[in-house]
Amino acid sequence: MRNIKYLIIGMLFGIILIKSQVVSWFRIQEMFRLQAFHMYGIIGSAIVVAMISIQIIKRFHIKTINHETVVIHDKKFHWGNVWGGLIFGLGWAITGACPGPLFAQIGSGFLVISVTLLSAITGTWVYGLLRDKLPH
Repeated sequence: MRNIKYLIIGMLFGIILIKSQVVSWFRIQEMFRLQAFHMYGIIGSAIVVAMISIQIIKRFHIKTINHETVVIHDKKFHWGNVWGGLIFGLGWAITGACPGPLFAQIGSGFLVISVTLLSAITGTWVYGLLRDKLPH
C-alpha cells in the first residue's frame, strides 16, 4: 500500500502514452521515415518541459517530496553515449518501443511486446555485466 502512489502515477503515464499514440508502432515508423511531425512534436514538447522544470528546480532550490535537496550533476561528453544512443535508436526503430511505452503496449494487450521487454531486460543485464570493461 505504501507504493500505491507510484502505481497510480504509472497508470496515468500509461494512459497519456496511449492517448497521445506514442505507443503506436505506426507512429514510430512514421517518425523514423520522416513522414509525420507527430512524434517529433511530442518528444520536442517533453524536452522543453524538462528544460523548464530543471531551470525551476535550480533557481528555486525545490526539494523532493521527502525534503531532500535535488542535485543535478553536469554531464561530460563521451563518445560511448553516442554509440549507446545509436544502439538504443536502432532497437527503438526495429521494435517500435522504448522502455516507457513497452509497459503501456503490454497493458494494451499487445502481449508479443513481452519479447521486446525480455530483450530489453537481457540487454540491461549484459550491460551491467560488461560495464567495467566498457569505456565511460
